[in-house]
Amino acid sequence: MPLTSSDADYEALRPVKLQTIREAIRPERYQRSVNIAIAWYAFDALLYLSAIAGTLLVEAWWLKLLFGFLAGSAVAFMFVWAHDAAHGALFQNKRTAEIMGTIFMLPSLNMYRLWAFGHNRVHHGFTSLTAIDWVWRPWTPQEYRSKPVWQKLIYRLERSPYTCALHYLLRIWWPGMVRFKADANSKDRRAFFYSKMVTLVFFLSFSALVYWIAGLMGVIAAVILPFLVFNYYIALFVFLHHTHPKVPFFSEKEEWSQSIGQLYCSTIVRCSKISEYLIHNILIHTPHHVDPRIPFYRLKGAYEDLRAEYGQYIHETRFGFFEVRRIFKECKLYDYEGKCWMSFRSGRSWIEEKAADIAASSLCTQVRRRTE
Repeated sequence: MPLTSSDADYEALRPVKLQTIREAIRPERYQRSVNIAIAWYAFDALLYLSAIAGTLLVEAWWLKLLFGFLAGSAVAFMFVWAHDAAHGALFQNKRTAEIMGTIFMLPSLNMYRLWAFGHNRVHHGFTSLTAIDWVWRPWTPQEYRSKPVWQKLIYRLERSPYTCALHYLLRIWWPGMVRFKADANSKDRRAFFYSKMVTLVFFLSFSALVYWIAGLMGVIAAVILPFLVFNYYIALFVFLHHTHPKVPFFSEKEEWSQSIGQLYCSTIVRCSKISEYLIHNILIHTPHHVDPRIPFYRLKGAYEDLRAEYGQYIHETRFGFFEVRRIFKECKLYDYEGKCWMSFRSGRSWIEEKAADIAASSLCTQVRRRTE
């Protein structure tokens, strides 16, 4: 069950500037520590390399897959580190951040420059404004009903706690990085190309090396499985970041503001202490959206600062199987006008009620015209 679930009217946040909200965060929450960043880099890298060594050296296929799952978890931890580097939260020097961040994104087959472009400018710039930010954008009941069967099936799989990895693969990684083409006049065009090539060279060379050492089963355990496990982690995390039965999405910019999008439409999901350390506090997400310059190791303190001033606007839940399943179950379809979530079943009822209301209104109009 939710620890807290804000019932405050987010309209009160509309006139509040995002910078005003940021002023609630103490200056020490922005202090970078190169030593802490490097220490976590070393830990994540050691965990990943140890797991990869396991996939290559053990003989039993089930042990290879177990080490592959561990490697995929490490890939997710590395990605979160690189995510903070791309926001400029870890290093003053952008070149240092890009080199180290690129290396850490390679095992996830994500392209640093392309990912940063979509994430920093689109997602953080217009959080939960679905006309621009497509991340976990919910369909309306009418949209769902109008789609062909195969698209409905994919959408249902995406909105399941068991197969949500499809969302990141199909909505972000493939169109936003692999297939993305910059405008001909874009100053980032060459950088995007090099970012793709670096990732492609890594994938081909690493796969060839693994195949040479451990054969096809090695490629499955050391390359494919970690990639899939990472996609599950990141899809689940991002879903929980901005999806909650009381968190709205917006289709019109006039209804939305930076303060609403970053504070009210981002969540806090608490885990065990060791889990929060391993995932670098990525589920303590509200302060990160209020100001992405805060390093991951300062997010808990920044959250305490925000809660003291704006706690009534923050949604906090406790991570657990039943809570995650509840959120997925309740947040299937969305009514952008009424600002309410629906399940697939209640979405069908909603459409039927709308159709009945329209029919009744049309009948009343016809009767009135006849009496006139």
